[in-house]
Amino acid sequence: MLKYSDSRVNIYRMATPPAGRGAARGGYIYIISAGFGVVALVSGHSRRFEHYIKMPKVSVYYFQLKSLGESLRMLLAYGGQEFEDIRIEFANFSEFKPETPFGQLPMLVIDGKKYAQSSAIARYLGRKYGLAGKDIEEDFEIDQVVDLFTDLRLAGSAIMYEKDEAVREKKFAELAKTKFPFYLQKLEEILTKNNGFLALGRLTWADFVFVGYFDCLKMLLRTSDLEEKYPIFKKPIETVVNIPKVKAFIDSAPKSEI
Repeated sequence: MLKYSDSRVNIYRMATPPAGRGAARGGYIYIISAGFGVVALVSGHSRRFEHYIKMPKVSVYYFQLKSLGESLRMLLAYGGQEFEDIRIEFANFSEFKPETPFGQLPMLVIDGKKYAQSSAIARYLGRKYGLAGKDIEEDFEIDQVVDLFTDLRLAGSAIMYEKDEAVREKKFAELAKTKFPFYLQKLEEILTKNNGFLALGRLTWADFVFVGYFDCLKMLLRTSDLEEKYPIFKKPIETVVNIPKVKAFIDSAPKSEI
C-alpha cells in the first residue's frame, strides 16, 4: 500500500489482482480521506487517477463572543477545515435553543449531525488534528489541566449569576483572596514546567482552550492586566495566535472583546 498525505488529505493506493485468467495486470483502488472521514474511492487499470473529494460541511454555532467558542474556531482553522462560523444573537437564542442537543452553545455540526459540550468538541478536534496525547497517559495529563482551567472558569462565572449585588461582591472578594490565586498559581507552575505550554511540553488542544477563553477570564477575574501579573501566560497566547492558519482566521473573523 502506498500513502500520500498532507495536512488535509490522505490518499492510500492499494494494488488489486488481475480481473481474470489472461488479464495483463490488475489495477488500483484509491482510498481518500480528508477532514472528518473517508470521502472517496476510485479503481482503474491504468495510471489514470480519477477521484472525487467531498469535504464535509462543518458549522460552529456560538454567540458573538470568544469565550467557549473561540477555541473550537481556532482548532478548525488550525486543521485547515473550512467551516461556517455562525454567531447567534442573544435575543434569538430562546427560539434557537430547542435546536441544540442540550439547550446550550457552542454546538458543532458535521454533515448535519450535532455535537455539544465545548471540552468534548475541543478534545475531538485535538485528536483529529494531532494535538492530543500519544497515549492514554498523555491524554490524562492534558485532561487534568483542562479540568483545572474549567474549575477556575466556573468559579469565576458562577458569581455573575448572583442577582444580589452585595452578595455578589462579597463572594467575589472571598474568591479573589482564596480560589483565584490558587488556580492562577497552579497554571503558572504548569506553564513554566512545560516551557510555555499547558501540557506535555508541546502544543496541544489545551493551549487552544486556554487562549480562546483568556480574554473572558480577565473579565471574570476583573484583572485586565492578567498576563502582566503572570507573564508566562503570554507564551501560549503568542504561540497559538501566530500560527499562520489561526492568525488568518482571527484577522478575518468578527471582533469581540471577550
